[in-house]
Amino acid sequence: MAIVRRSVLLWLALTAVAMAAAPAAAAGKHNITTILAAHKEYSKFNEMLSKTRLANDINRRQTITVLCVDNAAMAALDHYSLQTIRHILQTHILVDYYGEKKLDKLAKGSTQSSSLFQETGTSGMSGYVNITRKGGKVEFMSVDADDTAKPSRFVKSVKEFPYDLAVLQVSSIISSAEAEAPVPPPAPIDLVDLLSKKHCKSFAALLSANADAFRAVNETKDNGLTLFCPVDAAVAAFSPAFKNLTAKAKTAILLYHAVPDYFSLQLLKSNNGKVTTLATASDAKKDYSFDVENGKGEAVVLETKVVDSKITATVADMDPFACYAVDKFLKPKELFKVVEAPAPAPEPSKKKSKAADGGDDDSSDDSSDETTDKGDAAPAVLARWFTAAATAVAALALMG
Repeated sequence: MAIVRRSVLLWLALTAVAMAAAPAAAAGKHNITTILAAHKEYSKFNEMLSKTRLANDINRRQTITVLCVDNAAMAALDHYSLQTIRHILQTHILVDYYGEKKLDKLAKGSTQSSSLFQETGTSGMSGYVNITRKGGKVEFMSVDADDTAKPSRFVKSVKEFPYDLAVLQVSSIISSAEAEAPVPPPAPIDLVDLLSKKHCKSFAALLSANADAFRAVNETKDNGLTLFCPVDAAVAAFSPAFKNLTAKAKTAILLYHAVPDYFSLQLLKSNNGKVTTLATASDAKKDYSFDVENGKGEAVVLETKVVDSKITATVADMDPFACYAVDKFLKPKELFKVVEAPAPAPEPSKKKSKAADGGDDDSSDDSSDETTDKGDAAPAVLARWFTAAATAVAALALMG
């Protein structure tokens, strides 16, 4: 009996140490372009994801299913415009995880999933995809497909990261009447005129006065661009700091307000995460990104680690171009000092609570204050090692 007891305790000690040595679980990251590049049979699908900017949309998602087709099936898209192809391929990107095992266990043999096309807010009731399992086969069909359309069948799983990303091959392009509808070319946009009339006259003046920044923004807007323009009051407040920047820094901070991808307000409200900017492309050695976060209620907040700026109004939303007014000038961490988040207040001890009940006590325990960096996992790892060590020592002591 003693031998069994010692074996169990030794197993507990070793398990604790092994758990500490194991890396902490991290949010899955994936790159659809890299995944598909390993399969030449999907090269045309992969190329079109990049051209339509959908690759970026996929990579930003934590939970997603991509229904890809081989090069032969891609021929069905040859006669469509690039913007229409974007809509069609959006119906092939489901905003939920459907790995092969999940498809094998469909409840009641069928389900319905929302696609990126549905999330654009322009598709009405279309943009949903029916997934049906019958006769041992799985079929995908959009809810607005016409009577002559044939379902697209599951062929095989290409790559899966369970519960995060599934890349599946289907037999053909999924037909959707709404997605296949012709999309008129974008109307000419006079950026300065547009911004000057709606909230952003001062920012328009800064942008038009900087030839490099204006050219980059103007050349990108027809291929997918989201511009965040600080309102006039925000520009006025930032003006003294802006005047002290070098010419290169002025160009960079203006480009920092431009994201080379189209985001409707609905997409911004439904997605949190990091976005890169035109400033990133202008300086390969620096990041120049910021985080989009959904605040309380309907608020969308842009977090740069230096300042938080909230979207206050829609200036323009004309896919592939969108512009939103923000209440503060965006300050990149590459040019300004990062503002550390305040440390959480320490938990009051029972002793302090009693003292507080008896009267005023201004004393505080500074040793309990901690500054947490979201990007640094060291404290968590250290905590796991302490826990493991304590468990191991306890177990070994009992063995003795």
